[in-house]
This record gives sequence, C-alpha cells and structure tokens, in this order.
Amino acid sequence: MPSALIVGAGVFGAALADRLVAAGWEVTLVDRFEPGDARSESGGETRLLRYSHGADGFYSASAWRARSAWRELGVLVEAGVVWFARREGGWESDSERELRERGIPVERLDPAAAARLYPSLAVDDLAFALLEPAAGVLRASDGVRALVARAQEGGLRLVRGEAQPDGEGALVDGRRLEADHVVWACGGWLAQLFPALVRLRVTRQDVVLFEASPSWAGAPGWIDFDASAYGHALIEPYGMKIASDREGEPTAPGLRPPQAPDVSLAAARDYLAHRFPALANAPVRSAPSCHYSLTVDGNFLFARHPELERVWVLGGGSGHGYKHGPAVAEHAVAALAGEVEPEPRFALGERAPSRALRTAGS
Repeated sequence: MPSALIVGAGVFGAALADRLVAAGWEVTLVDRFEPGDARSESGGETRLLRYSHGADGFYSASAWRARSAWRELGVLVEAGVVWFARREGGWESDSERELRERGIPVERLDPAAAARLYPSLAVDDLAFALLEPAAGVLRASDGVRALVARAQEGGLRLVRGEAQPDGEGALVDGRRLEADHVVWACGGWLAQLFPALVRLRVTRQDVVLFEASPSWAGAPGWIDFDASAYGHALIEPYGMKIASDREGEPTAPGLRPPQAPDVSLAAARDYLAHRFPALANAPVRSAPSCHYSLTVDGNFLFARHPELERVWVLGGGSGHGYKHGPAVAEHAVAALAGEVEPEPRFALGERAPSRALRTAGS
C-alpha cells in the first residue's frame, strides 16, 4: 500500500488526503491547528464557487470539476453568482465566451433583469450582468472539516503538531515521520519552510459581514471585478458579506486579527450603500480577516522538490484556490502515482506578474 504524509490541513491538504485515502493509500495528515481553524487560509466563513476566469479556461474547467465534490459534501449553497459588468469587452465578456465554449451554464442579463435578483440593487453604472446559475457559496471551515472527516472514516491518521522539513521526512514536535511521498501543503508557511524554492506574499484580507433581513436569503453571490469587490447575500449564521480583493497589508501566516480596521469597515459600508442602497445603514455583524498567500502570477504551486525525490510542495492559493481544492487534489493524486506530470503552470521558478486570476477570493 503506498503511503503519504501531508503537512497542512487546509483545503489543498485536506482534499488531497481525502482523494488518496479513497484511492487506497495510507495517509497521515499533520497540522498545527484543527481542520477548519479560522487562522488557516481555508478557515473562516465562506468562499465563492464561480467558474468565470476571464479568458483562462483552465481554471474554469477546474472549478467546474470541483463542483461535484463540494455538492457531495453538502457545503455548497447553490444560490448562483452574478458578475456586475461595468463595460463591454472586459473580464466578464471573456468569461462568458469561455463558459459557453465549455458548456458551463451562464446567462447574460440586462441591468433591469439583474436588479430583480436582489431586494435592492443599483444598476445605473452597469453595462450588463453575467449570471452563473450553477455557482454559489461554499461554507469554508465546514468544507475542510467534511473532507477530513470523510478521510478519517477511510483510515486517515490525523496528527496535531508543528512540522519542520527533515530531508525526505518531517519532524513533528521532535518526532520524525516518513512516507513514500511527503507533501508540504501548509499555505503561507511554505515560504518560511522552503525559502530557496517558494516565493509567496502573505497578506491580510478584511471581510465585513452585515445584518440583512430574511428577504436577502437565497439571493446570488456577486462580484464587481472593476471595483475589486465581492460578497454574498444573507447566509446564516454569518450575515451578508462584503470584501475587497485588493491586495492587503503584509502579515504573517496564522494571524487573524479579531476586527478589521476602521478604513476597511468604511470602504465596505460605502460599497454597500452604493450597490445595495436599501442596506446603507445595516448594522455590522462581524468584521474578521483572512489570508491570501499570493504567487506572482496567481497560479498555484504544485511541484516536486528539485533535490528530494519524495518531497512535494502544494499551495499558493492566491485568493482563489479554495474552490479548486478537490480538482487540484485529483491532479496531485495522479502525479504522485506517476500517472501524469505536474501541471506546468504550477511549477517552481520565475513567473511573470499578473492580477488576472486573483479576483473574488474563494
């Protein structure tokens, strides 16, 4: 029976553990936190599941493949997602073309039709809206916990502890663990553990959750690409989410301040008043922060260590990795089994800067 040691129980590590156990592997999963902990990049409240990625159909197909796994786990709120397009010929137009070519459900709406999807929506600055009816909102911490729980039912060994690389093994609180393959899937800590290989910027991203009446339940999630804003309507027990995808302040992995700063609260309220005017004075329910671990170009990391045959690195979610977790895991399982070569865009090494993929943190 092949074996794997995975360090990091975020969405990439948890999904990989789940897939490997299902494939008959002996798997140990290590994390300093419990699965779904709010201090991890994959913890906290919610993420969007959307398929639009502009002209890059690779990630559209990846998110679509992941959808079935999220539905099986029961953590997908199938409310749909709407893109607020302020112009023709931009990200939304490219996305529409790619989704149609791939047979992924998408509908172009005029502004008036988009307004009917929400109890209150200002559309005077919109050229059109793009509805992804099969998209929705993922319950983030619940999703990670569900992946780990299912893997444990199949025999996964879960170890709580802090790991450090030790050749082709890992030291976990001083105890050496080994396996046929060791996969380091520990988010922003990758750059600290492998500074010569991994380049990541870890940023703090603020989220504001507002009170909203029951009439907002079931309304679609939404993304305003040109405003670098996204969120979802009322989902209990969290509220209505407003967040910015602009790159936040640098931070250290594992830190989650209890309250977003006043400037983030003010920006979220300004956007809420502009786009959803009926909620201009809605009370704030909570204002937590999350993390992005950003690669230069927004593509993920998955590659074999150049000097250690049995060691792999997996991460670089870059603000859009959560929804892809099951699809990335599917690819990683095939690579670990020697059935495919790792996806070239996930390789280590130099990359050209790009923002194109990093939108609508999910």
